[in-house]
Amino acid sequence: MKTIAIIPARGGSKRLPQKNVKLLGGIPLLAHSILYAKANKKIIDEVYVSTNDDEIKKIALEFGAKVISRPENISGDLEPTVSALKNVLEQIPDAVENIVLLQATNPLRPQNLLQETFDIYQNEKHDSLFTVSRNHQKFGKIENHKFIPYNYEIGQRSQDLEPLFFENGLLYITKTALIMENIIIAENAFPFKIDSIFANVDIDTQDDFDYAEYLYNKHIKP
Repeated sequence: MKTIAIIPARGGSKRLPQKNVKLLGGIPLLAHSILYAKANKKIIDEVYVSTNDDEIKKIALEFGAKVISRPENISGDLEPTVSALKNVLEQIPDAVENIVLLQATNPLRPQNLLQETFDIYQNEKHDSLFTVSRNHQKFGKIENHKFIPYNYEIGQRSQDLEPLFFENGLLYITKTALIMENIIIAENAFPFKIDSIFANVDIDTQDDFDYAEYLYNKHIKP
């Protein structure tokens, strides 16, 4: 059965208007994830973009993806990503075994990341896998105007912190059956640890976009 990539990319972004079509390295932001998926054709059989926006649909088709029109009732700010994935599966006739979720707002990924993660996902027979990166910051909360450390003690060196990790959004792999149950990350999902500067890119504001552009020009630009 097939493995497909799905890239959710709705229109109507408020904090960074038209972010999915903004040019990063001379091509639309969305196109980076499409091209990444198509470069992994040994794994991915089809690339789908789920969107409610006509301009995004045009760009997706131009870069070789198939388009699934997303209904407005699942295109709102608060709608979970899994709704878009499930909607794609409900609209295509083919039997699909695995879903690779690529977020348009995470456009920069190590070239071999999908191959490495998919090998683990298949060989170790996981139901889902997602990428994580280690956090090196000192966190705390403020109560009654007092700072209370969360993951360290005052005076402790950063390199001695207990390892904590964050979900970086670079990619997700999961079984179709889980998506149909409204699940992307299963309880026993494999957390693939990656140490990459790209893990800090998640575009939601102009500052985020500017940082991605800096990294693209420094590490990827031909």
